Amino acid sequence: MANSPQNLLLGPDDPIKKSEAGLLGLQHVLAMDVYVPSMVLALMLALPTGAKTDLLQVTFLAAGIGTFLQTVIFMKIPLSQGPSFVPLTAAATTVLAAPNLQSGMSNLLGACLIGALLLIILGASGIFYRVIQKLVPPIVGGTIITCVGLSLIPTALQSNIFQAPGPKMENIFLAGITALTLLTMITLSLHFPRGQRILRTGAIISALLIGTLCATFLGRFNWQSVQKAPWLSWPHGTVLHYGVSFSPTAILTFLIIYLILVTETTGTWFAMSAVIQKPIAARQWNRGLIGEGVSCLMAAFLGTTPVTSYSTNAGIVSITGVASKRVFWAASIWFLILGFGTKIAAFLAAIPAPVIGGVFTIICVTIMLNGLRVIRPLPEREGDLYIIGVPLIITLALIFLPPALLKKAPFLLQVFCGSPIAVSALVAMVLNLIMVPKSKAKTSHPAAN
Repeated sequence: MANSPQNLLLGPDDPIKKSEAGLLGLQHVLAMDVYVPSMVLALMLALPTGAKTDLLQVTFLAAGIGTFLQTVIFMKIPLSQGPSFVPLTAAATTVLAAPNLQSGMSNLLGACLIGALLLIILGASGIFYRVIQKLVPPIVGGTIITCVGLSLIPTALQSNIFQAPGPKMENIFLAGITALTLLTMITLSLHFPRGQRILRTGAIISALLIGTLCATFLGRFNWQSVQKAPWLSWPHGTVLHYGVSFSPTAILTFLIIYLILVTETTGTWFAMSAVIQKPIAARQWNRGLIGEGVSCLMAAFLGTTPVTSYSTNAGIVSITGVASKRVFWAASIWFLILGFGTKIAAFLAAIPAPVIGGVFTIICVTIMLNGLRVIRPLPEREGDLYIIGVPLIITLALIFLPPALLKKAPFLLQVFCGSPIAVSALVAMVLNLIMVPKSKAKTSHPAAN
């Protein structure tokens, strides 16, 4: 094991068997729940079955290509890409405002292409790292990570468990048995160190298997959808199918959305950096943003919404202790397989939401606690309580903000407030600038060498 941090079994550059990497890569794919944003968008647009399948497949393909690009070529840390929830409302509005699906998707993909180019320019020019270095000292970086985890917990509980389809008590049971299996595997790994490599690394996939098995016994697993799905199919919903057009309104909207996505991506990178205990160099920040831009560019060409770095992977690495980049290469291959293997994608989509929620909730907590781990060793300064506390309050406030009240706000404000991470990150940056005297401000950065 080469220079792995104490809390990791395998570091980013440590060797791992191909078979083990493949299994752990699948574990990441299963726990990420990547298909959900695509299904939500398909429902918002009332897409026919064929178009839904196309959207799901191209999203998997975009995630696979983006994961490989970021892990191998650009950012070069353990990262997995997936579709963000942030653009969904704007995407649906853009498409539905057009006279038909063809022209609506054309406007959407054109706006996504322009937004992706913006990210590439910000990274290539070096502006991005200069902004990060100025506005995101350790206290802000740790706060952003904490807000990332905190913002995901209510979604994991509400959308995946309490408000998921099916009897509520069954949902709670499935989530509970899945979470209990995960915790049992982790507990056993602590008491039996010799079996840690198997028990800890396979904890998530074991929990998902047990949860799915229980769902099958309860009649909650939809085998018909799996049986009806073909083994292989070629997606048709690409930019070649829809074409590209440039709507000024759609472009302006998505330029703002891409800047919000950058804020969320920054939080994800901070979180992964904290888990693997490896700082992110200045060059990595800029190359990483170029990678995000190229990933989103590929997603637009394939015919789907932006794919960005997924914060859940930091939580998964924290639980399993495996941060090997080879696992993420394997995850990218799994995504590509799912892009063409319709039956496998249908199987994953059939896993009940409460089963995913049982694992996802614990993952979110680990992300939040890694943020607090970044903050804990920092020397205390006057004003730090507010720099940390106020963004946490705002994160919760935006999560529980009544939708009817938010709908009364201007559309762009709705989009901005729809990302609690972006708002809380901005507040943390501003508070740090105005509450900490320059003489006491730390010039070092949590992710810079």
